[in-house]
Amino acid sequence: MVLTAQGGTRMYELGLIGNCQAAALVGRDGSIDWMCLPRPDSPPVFGRLLDPQGGHFSIAPARPGTSSQRYLESTNILETIHEDAEGNRFAVIDFFPRFEQFGRIYRPLMLMRKVVPLSGVPKITVEIQPVQGWSKEPAPLQRGSSHVRFRGLDDELRLSTSMPLTQLLSGTYAMLSVPLYFILTWGVPPDDDLATLVETFQLRTEQWWRTWVMGCNTPVLFQREVIRSALALKLHCFEETGAVLAAITTSLPEIVGDVRNWDYRFCWLRDAYFTVSAIHRLGHFEELEGILRFMFDVIHRENVGRLHPVYRVDGTRPLPETERTNWAGYRGSKPVRTENQAAEHVQNDVYGQMLMMLSRLYFDERFAHLRSRHYDELLATLAARCLDTLDEPDAGLWELRGDWKPHTYTAMMSWTALDRYTRLIGMGRIRGDAVQIAGWRDTARRAVERAVSDGVLWSAPGHRTADSALLLLPTLGFPDRELCERTVDHIAKDLAWGGDPASGFYYRYRHHDDFGTPKHPFLICSFWMAEALARLGRVDEGRAVLTKALGAANAVGLFAEHFDPTGATQSGNFPQCYSHVGLIMSAFAVSPSWHTVL
Repeated sequence: MVLTAQGGTRMYELGLIGNCQAAALVGRDGSIDWMCLPRPDSPPVFGRLLDPQGGHFSIAPARPGTSSQRYLESTNILETIHEDAEGNRFAVIDFFPRFEQFGRIYRPLMLMRKVVPLSGVPKITVEIQPVQGWSKEPAPLQRGSSHVRFRGLDDELRLSTSMPLTQLLSGTYAMLSVPLYFILTWGVPPDDDLATLVETFQLRTEQWWRTWVMGCNTPVLFQREVIRSALALKLHCFEETGAVLAAITTSLPEIVGDVRNWDYRFCWLRDAYFTVSAIHRLGHFEELEGILRFMFDVIHRENVGRLHPVYRVDGTRPLPETERTNWAGYRGSKPVRTENQAAEHVQNDVYGQMLMMLSRLYFDERFAHLRSRHYDELLATLAARCLDTLDEPDAGLWELRGDWKPHTYTAMMSWTALDRYTRLIGMGRIRGDAVQIAGWRDTARRAVERAVSDGVLWSAPGHRTADSALLLLPTLGFPDRELCERTVDHIAKDLAWGGDPASGFYYRYRHHDDFGTPKHPFLICSFWMAEALARLGRVDEGRAVLTKALGAANAVGLFAEHFDPTGATQSGNFPQCYSHVGLIMSAFAVSPSWHTVL
């Protein structure tokens, strides 16, 4: 549900819950309008976010009132508080269980909802109507003693509840005088007492999330924002395979009513690289090992040949891209798409990013036990691919579906990876011909510099178009300080929203692409700008950009893919993993060291 707040601000008023196996979006109105099972890239069980008839699970006041949301401190447990016009108040606590049990993490396909009266005697209504995936057909209901089962799905979906089924199924309101409990399960249902089970699982889940947060490194500044982003980022890690989801949604449009609607419920190798960087900065390593395992499996599945940009959570490619014409789309924005044609693209930056990701095993002695001959050989193969693809036209970071060219971003990532590989050989961490690899690195640098004109780095040789991805130039340590400075300043001027370099919001590019000209700023560009300025020693400027960009979060601190400052409108898929990664990295970059305050 998207609500209009006071002053006309339009945001995704949604909270994310999950346990790294399943996830859902909960609206401020108390409705779960997006959840896919048994995997985040499965068809939806609840999909009203994309169609009024797409299925939902709502717990709402019987009479109109106000509502608000918050996370329980340092957790992914969401609390929604409702108050009607007479002052009757109640809270809904939503979460997926996650805690350690029998020496491993317990993360079942189990959604728990607890409804607690706070004041007065609230009247509530509960509605649940799952759908049979993309057919959008309602799942037939079968009543049990204290539960209902839904048929027509790949496994049993069961709602167990302490609410009288007569009230639940009739749609009439219930007087809330004692807590009510709801457990929605995919597969084997619980046998324990509902109240005891929910209360126990909530306590253990709270403890697990808070312990995980205490293990996070944080910057001096923007700690709350970094913690919330870290928690959101964690929920995008599909722990079973190690894949990192770009988002848990599909087809939320960049512009309402337009056609830039894509399925992001997959793992982009590029996103995985950036996520590894953020997780390493946070000081968490179990997630990093999982991502590396996924990458290793993908690379070997491809027989170390051409890597594709994006994969499903099981390591297969999300093809073919399909338009679901029977779905209305978010606020009428068609088409609703599933799978992603980007899996057919050539995007050669992946080789540099994969090499960069694996190089962490060799730079950081904490990962020495993970090194192996297989990784040594893989690094050498990826280095050769960086060299071989330098001048090959590709779709680039922004996945252009036409007009492929040798993108500067690709050359920049190849230079970065070959530079790090050269260092590792020099340090004796890996065997290789140092002179040869240094030559490859210098060749990649010349490929980058072919796109320089008037002292500024452009999107591709011979193309004088600005590209916000090149804000990474100083962050990656490119040695030409003047080129870094001039490129960042040009991007700040040319791609700033409203033409104001200090606006805090920037377009990824402004040239015409396959679907027109981008109209909304892309949020990670703000965070890239903040980090780039900090790396150039302009920390105060970077901190100012970051502070403005933080205004693009919704009420519970979550960021979308795009943000339109004109109407304070979030757009694109949500929450966007990329945006939260960017926030984490830029917050560390603009923050002073702890020794300055302790």
